[in-house]
Amino acid sequence: MNDTLDFQVIRIHKLQNGKNVIAFVDLSVNDALVIKGLRIVKGSRGVFVTMPQEKGKNNRWYNTVDCLTKDVSSAVTQCVLSAFQKGDGSIS
Repeated sequence: MNDTLDFQVIRIHKLQNGKNVIAFVDLSVNDALVIKGLRIVKGSRGVFVTMPQEKGKNNRWYNTVDCLTKDVSSAVTQCVLSAFQKGDGSIS
């Protein structure tokens, strides 16, 4: 089994009037799995990537996908933000 993960952005939907959320992203993992609904968010400390979320019965939001290591989380963030910038996305 391959120990490396290959991430590839397959769709970016930029929001024109989004306040904090500036884009939704679909991400392919090793050409075998698609994670839909990642978000690029502009916060007070800069731009970051969040995983897809679902609202629970208690009205709190929960991630439906989680990265288990900081290395994987960092690789996902780098891939998503790089693809967003290449697509003329301004994240400043």
